[in-house]
Amino acid sequence: MCTRDAETMTVFKNDLKRRLPLIEGVGPSSQWLPPGSWTTVFEFLLEHFPSVAPATWASRMQNCLVIDQTGQPVTTDSPYRVGACIYYYRELEEETPIPFVEQILYEDEHILVADKPHFLSTAPAGRFLRETLLVRLRNCGKPASLVPLHRLDRETAGVVLFSVNPQTRGQYTALFRERRVRKMYEALAASPGEALSFPITRQSRIVIGEPFFRMKEIAGEPNAETQIELKATGIAGKNIYCLRPTTGKKHQLRLHLAALGIPIVNDRLYPSYTRDAAGIDDFSRPLKLLAKSIAFRDPVTGREMDFESKWEL
Repeated sequence: MCTRDAETMTVFKNDLKRRLPLIEGVGPSSQWLPPGSWTTVFEFLLEHFPSVAPATWASRMQNCLVIDQTGQPVTTDSPYRVGACIYYYRELEEETPIPFVEQILYEDEHILVADKPHFLSTAPAGRFLRETLLVRLRNCGKPASLVPLHRLDRETAGVVLFSVNPQTRGQYTALFRERRVRKMYEALAASPGEALSFPITRQSRIVIGEPFFRMKEIAGEPNAETQIELKATGIAGKNIYCLRPTTGKKHQLRLHLAALGIPIVNDRLYPSYTRDAAGIDDFSRPLKLLAKSIAFRDPVTGREMDFESKWEL
């Protein structure tokens, strides 16, 4: 598929998705139907999502929670059509409550700025659906048009910027795309002793590692850069570092500090992967990484905006 076709399909999909209702603050997921020999959409879904029981898909269809691109319900007998797009509402029977509460730092007719706690996903993903920042905000009366302009790792706390108005959303997404947003993070991490002299600028090439949810550094042209300063020393044998990323690669800050021999306290992924017990979080041991502040010139009003998290490490 050419780039232009892909862009057209994305716009088309997003337009349809906006017209579908939220159910308890949750919008639908979408799936394009690829070439294949499936007779019905139901058969495709069973093969494409093997972890979802057939009875679950049948129940969703019976309750009109699977919809085609014309807005019509999909049934277990609906024929498979290559290139069509379907929408479906996910359901999680058991979802672990996150015992921390977000705060709203600022809101106007264009943006909303929230202060996310540790362990709370920015938006629905994986085993978290309603226990996410986006859905919590919608369920507290914020508009259905609310969408995050960037994301923080579930384990990371701090400032998250949301778009409220679809008409001005593109102006704010451009801020991130063009690197006109100034972000500052704080991390509690090991002391390097005399091995490192700060400030340091860490540059490296980051790619997907193993398992797939971990990243790794490889030789090659750098695609990630972090400026690292020492803020405070001697805190229970640890230091607090100020981190200013100029790029936004997944797990960039965690990987860069681990590569320097100063891994972030309670990091279960870097420098080595510590498998958790059946996905159970230890709420007493949050990752000591905080998106402390975010600043930019508002593209609509022209004002300088600067927001700081109220969380502390």
